[in-house]
Amino acid sequence: MSTQPHKKQKKIVIFASGSGTNTENIIKYFRNSPATRVVAVFSNRKSAGVLKKAHHLDVKALHFDRDSFYYSNEVLYVLKDINPDLIVLAGFLWVVPENIIRKFPNKIINIHPALLPNYGGKGMYGDKVHQAIIENKEKESGITIHYVNEKYDEGKIVFQTTVAIEPTDTPEILAEKIHALEYSHFPKIIEELLEKEK
Repeated sequence: MSTQPHKKQKKIVIFASGSGTNTENIIKYFRNSPATRVVAVFSNRKSAGVLKKAHHLDVKALHFDRDSFYYSNEVLYVLKDINPDLIVLAGFLWVVPENIIRKFPNKIINIHPALLPNYGGKGMYGDKVHQAIIENKEKESGITIHYVNEKYDEGKIVFQTTVAIEPTDTPEILAEKIHALEYSHFPKIIEELLEKEK
């Protein structure tokens, strides 16, 4: 009989506001992992496609409103009960309140569809970012994965990678290129961060 101590599975919680393509990709990436799994998906939008995707993949899906996030400890208490090793923001559009950041220091990461510190900050998300980058005739864009602090897109950068922008690229074409980078790199970076914690 093996006397090896049983290794505790690492737990990920994902926060998302939209359709949930990145969330779905991350859940599927870890679905057969003995070391890590996505245990819950939280959304601030009742109608967000991400909640259906999570249910479909047998992951607990929870909706919360502004009051329970910002003006009470409701969301914080649910997170404390789950006690995740990492909280992942995947297209989540609200700034995370201080009580959650304080409880989970260096355990919350976000992905941004541009090369921070450029094209970040309040209101800079999704198509708005790609539109601004194309309008400014940038030669490249990319993704940034960073820790979350009290300010939009200002936490310590964990990972960046770039993609070239062709003169003929539209915001829609750039969005597709960025999504490809997100799908390819985000789960792997999450895995690396969790492995470092051992």
